[in-house]
Amino acid sequence: MVIRQMEEKDIPYVHEIEGRIFSRPWSKEDFRKSIQDPHNIYLVVEQDGEIIAYCGLWGVAGEGQINNVAVESSYRNRGIGRKMLQSLIDIGRNNGLKSFTLEVRVSNLSAIALYHRLGFQAAGIRKSFYEAPKEDALIMWL
Repeated sequence: MVIRQMEEKDIPYVHEIEGRIFSRPWSKEDFRKSIQDPHNIYLVVEQDGEIIAYCGLWGVAGEGQINNVAVESSYRNRGIGRKMLQSLIDIGRNNGLKSFTLEVRVSNLSAIALYHRLGFQAAGIRKSFYEAPKEDALIMWL
């Protein structure tokens, strides 16, 4: 398993995973713009030449806004998400980011547990943040 910076060539594979996992997936252009911004950090996890997970953040004013976290369903519960996110946070800190935030569906208990294990704390609720289906988001900070 290799965790590395997302590259342009990865976008079609990342976009496929995004479409399978999220009800409102990002477009290929959304990913392209995000990886081109030097303040942002986007990673992929590759195993046997196949992308199995990705994550990313936007770096703004010393904070990292984590926007995308996805692990292919057949690879979940193996510690891949934790290792990938820890790498993202470590790289962010090395780039001068002091704190990190994210939103997660209140029903996504496994993701919330993972974020707690990484040191994130709940800070509030964004009412009806998600659509399809409509659901509140838990705001978390590290």
